[in-house]
Amino acid sequence: MSTRVLICDDSKIARKQLTRVLPADWDIDVDYAEHGEEALNKISASTFDILFLDLNMPVKDGYETLEALQSFESSPAVIVVSGDIQPKAIQRVKEMGAVAFHKKPASAEELRTLLISLGLFSDDAADRNLDQSTTVIEEKTAAEQFTLNECLQEISNIAMGRAASVLADMLNVFVKLPVPRVNILEVSELQMALDYSVKDDSCSAVSQGFVGSGIAFETLLIFSDSSFPDMAKLLSMTEVIDSVVEVELLMDVSSVLVGPFIDAFGKQLNIDFSHSHPALFAQHAKVADLVNIKKAKWKRTLVVEIVYEVENYQISCDLMMLFTEDSVSVLENLLSYLVEED
Repeated sequence: MSTRVLICDDSKIARKQLTRVLPADWDIDVDYAEHGEEALNKISASTFDILFLDLNMPVKDGYETLEALQSFESSPAVIVVSGDIQPKAIQRVKEMGAVAFHKKPASAEELRTLLISLGLFSDDAADRNLDQSTTVIEEKTAAEQFTLNECLQEISNIAMGRAASVLADMLNVFVKLPVPRVNILEVSELQMALDYSVKDDSCSAVSQGFVGSGIAFETLLIFSDSSFPDMAKLLSMTEVIDSVVEVELLMDVSSVLVGPFIDAFGKQLNIDFSHSHPALFAQHAKVADLVNIKKAKWKRTLVVEIVYEVENYQISCDLMMLFTEDSVSVLENLLSYLVEED
């Protein structure tokens, strides 16, 4: 009898990648869900043996899905597959009933070893299942098509998790992660996006430029000014928080979030980005002022936006990647190639 597998992830590219690294000699029937609510509906209506579950999703995320599954009389074995590799995230999902955690992107060898260790897959019957299982997987993925936004969102999701883990380790906190937003925006729309993310009247920002393989972009780390007291507390800074200390805090947070993010982002694209030194972009400024400073340069830009929040603290910062218009076609070609090779 085939093993029934449900893959729950809001990213089509992540669902395809995970399907491709499942053991090819495994007799399985694969189904998909785009978020936790859809997964729960499918589990309520049918029986599944294994649920591969992402954490950062719209509608109902992985944590909410795990919580809901606790009330089910019978539920599948849950393996969380996520870019959020914070130790506290891994601990939480296991406390909520997940049998294992696997970081994105999963590799075929590592996933096979994990499934065997959990007793969910055995090499003993693998040979006689090869033809049937491969057909099931290919039928489920052959028609998948991916946009630039979808590919960039998933790559950013993985990079986001790496950066959050570094910040969480440094501060001994849990960083709440969103689904990255990817859009091509006019400058007026960019201001609206910032107004939504940065809820304080004033903010400060650090910018840094990156370039590699025909792709150029600028990162903008926008820090809500109300975050400075709690950030100083977590870093055990006892001096008065004046403008000099604020700049120091800004640069510390920027190095922790931007550096690991770009490193993980570049590795997925096989690009080693060169970069300028981080620079103070604005201090105690209005959101509109941030846009106006480089309005001529930004007219229209591809934007990746991630809002980081620290649980139980008033700390929030907005990381934006602003790509040049010339970079968009280069990114599209590169990402389409990577998807085909995936």
